Amino acid sequence: MPRTVRGIDEIKAQAGADLGHSSWVEITQPRVDTFADATDDHQWIHVDVARAAAGPFGGTIAHGYLTLSLLIPMWSELLRVEGVSMAVNYGLNKVRFPAPVPVGAKVRAHGRVVSAEDVAGGVEVVVDLTVEIDGVRKPACVAQAVYRFFA
Repeated sequence: MPRTVRGIDEIKAQAGADLGHSSWVEITQPRVDTFADATDDHQWIHVDVARAAAGPFGGTIAHGYLTLSLLIPMWSELLRVEGVSMAVNYGLNKVRFPAPVPVGAKVRAHGRVVSAEDVAGGVEVVVDLTVEIDGVRKPACVAQAVYRFFA
């Protein structure tokens, strides 16, 4: 269950809060193939199962940007904001992909609210997000996301 807040003041009160973890999401080859088709990124380490088996990762891996894009549904499991007129993904301050995500692995997000500052008509929230790989010490992705919520 996501943490639920209502309105700008409750959002601002989340500064410094640990939002916990999303549920696990399995990375399947069809999902990787669909992402490859959507982005025209058909590099063999993502889509050529036979060649990738002999490659540096021992099999196909998810695109880094696929891993990043999964933060959208995983974020919605961490924090639900009610009582605002609009929410926008304002951007990212930093993104890194420390470890590859093998096809068949499960990933989940962990979130922590860094800050929540007033902006014209609303609040800007900066969140540290980490995509963890089940059973792997190194994260798949670390990102600092910026969201804006408007009254």
